[in-house]
Amino acid sequence: MASEAEWPTFGSEVLVWEPSDAEYGPRAGRSRRRGSFEAAVPARIARAELRLDGSTMALVAEASAEIARLDGESLGSPMSYASLLLRTEAASSSQIENLTSSPRAIALAELGRRGRANADEIIANVAAMKRALDGSERLDADAVLAMHQVLMRDHMPGAAGRWRDSAVWIGGSAQSPHGADYVAPRAGLVPQAMDDLAEFMARDDLPALAQTAVSHAQLENIHPFPDGNGRTGRALMHAQLRHAGLTRHVVVPISAGLLAETERYFAALTAYRSGDDPQPIVVQVCEAVFPALRNARTLIAEVSEARDRWAGAIRARRGASAWRLADLLVERPVLDARLAAERLGVTTANAQVAIDRLVEDGVLDQIGRGARDRVWQAVEVIEAMERFAERSHHRIV
Repeated sequence: MASEAEWPTFGSEVLVWEPSDAEYGPRAGRSRRRGSFEAAVPARIARAELRLDGSTMALVAEASAEIARLDGESLGSPMSYASLLLRTEAASSSQIENLTSSPRAIALAELGRRGRANADEIIANVAAMKRALDGSERLDADAVLAMHQVLMRDHMPGAAGRWRDSAVWIGGSAQSPHGADYVAPRAGLVPQAMDDLAEFMARDDLPALAQTAVSHAQLENIHPFPDGNGRTGRALMHAQLRHAGLTRHVVVPISAGLLAETERYFAALTAYRSGDDPQPIVVQVCEAVFPALRNARTLIAEVSEARDRWAGAIRARRGASAWRLADLLVERPVLDARLAAERLGVTTANAQVAIDRLVEDGVLDQIGRGARDRVWQAVEVIEAMERFAERSHHRIV
């Protein structure tokens, strides 16, 4: 059922494309790569009335309550799973963009063992989400730029943290926007469009989760960056939920819920710009919450069970560094002596004693057999994260 009030729609304008490399390449087909084309004109939504039908409002309320419940459950847990959930969400958000890597490779990249391109980009996404949460008190265009700067500084340093200054489009040919599925607004319209979006995000008269979904769709269709729009947009979702107080302690892995329905997710983003009804993207985001929360609770339960097993296996006196190291493994399941020393506040030698204790007690395994630059992993946590990733690709009913 469509909403009763018309939502502002994206318009279009005719532009002329003159390729900078027109004198290069084969003569055949040049005429198809130049001339007029249509580009989107962003809708202004800052003060628009967001009307959703009764069933959608009920869905928003139920999904919001579930998010708040998971956030509240984290307070009653003896362990903090905030970092674990943030890392799984960053990995899931990256997978939507076909950036995949194993949990162990991602953990190794975070440890500084770089060289795996996808894992490195996923770690950048972890950092972008952290930046989003840290800056959630103030949501404006500068906050979005800061997220993108952290995300892309190592992979596209010249464009990181800057609005694009060239045309971008989806589908068609890489040579020109002719025949593209979607041509984003021209670069000159981006700053004002993002200021308008920031004004919409600042409103306090809208249900937070619905406002978050609409903001996400608006940013994706403005496409303010040459790359990294999807990951920045999903990081922004978590900043909005934190800003509104819907989450205070954990990140809800919404992207993991979207992964099993990526076609519907992309269709909802398309419907947002091509129609006057924001409901599809609101419904899609809300429906993603439920499988995401089930998946998250399963992950937390499996890691908690592993931590309980370790408690019966660790043969160290209470208060020894080995116990605190076991707690650290919940959020950093791959580590070396340097990281352990830094996080435990002990010398590297004492950190190594704690690592050796957990190796002997079956909690840690060394990765590889080298004698230098050694790295260890908590296999049970890594395997739980692998199962989480596998479940994310299948619809949970």
